[in-house]
Order: sequence, then structure tokens, then C-alpha cells
Amino acid sequence: MDATRLQPDVQYQFARSGGAGGQNVNKVATKAELRFNVRTSTLLTDEERAVLEEKLATKLTTDGELVLTHQTERTQLANKEKVTKKFYRLIEKAFEQPKPRKVTKPSKAAVAERIAEKKRKGDVKANRKKVDY
Repeated sequence: MDATRLQPDVQYQFARSGGAGGQNVNKVATKAELRFNVRTSTLLTDEERAVLEEKLATKLTTDGELVLTHQTERTQLANKEKVTKKFYRLIEKAFEQPKPRKVTKPSKAAVAERIAEKKRKGDVKANRKKVDY
């Protein structure tokens, strides 16, 4: 899925960044906040909406809104670009298909090593028993 097509539904807000920054930090709103509502987006199909709600469930608000922020850069524009890239990566990763797992058998050496380790552990535990005289 091409995440750039969702750009019209993205809203930006700017605020003052926290932390150190000298005199500029108190008067310039450089922190960029990106908001994208998955539930009300007109650009998503029902299947895409379902996938995003499932994969991004921990990142969505109760209203189905995805909120991302970035504030490490010194300029509003740089923070806006970074948060937009973060949004695109997140959307593309949500639609990535996982690589199918190839079923394999453990090698004979691995099986033998596991059994030998179990035997060693059993011997250690057996030696902990109280000895009657």
C-alpha cells in the first residue's frame, strides 16, 4: 500500500518542545504532532481500515486516531518531515506480509546435545538428594 495517498487526511499541529534549548524553546513552536483518524478516513477501504485497527491497536486512541510526535529537531519543518516519515514507515509496516516460516527438523547433533544436557541436569538434581547412611 502506498502510504503517501493518505496525506490529505493527515492533520498537523505544532506546539512548544520540551527540554533544553535556550531562549528559543520558550517562544518557537517546533514540536510537530501528526494526527490521522483511521476510522473516519475516506481514503481507506474497509479491509485496509480493519488491518490498521488490528495492527496499530496499541497506538490508537479510543476514537481510532493515530497520534505521532517529533520534537528533536530545531525547526518546525524538519520535525514535520521526520514525523511524516515515521507515519509512512508505520503504515507500510502494518501492511507488510510476514515471511512464511519453513518447517524444519532439528539436526541429529542438536537432538543429541539436547538429550545430553537433559541427562546432565538430571544428574545434578539426583546428586542433591539426601544420602542415607
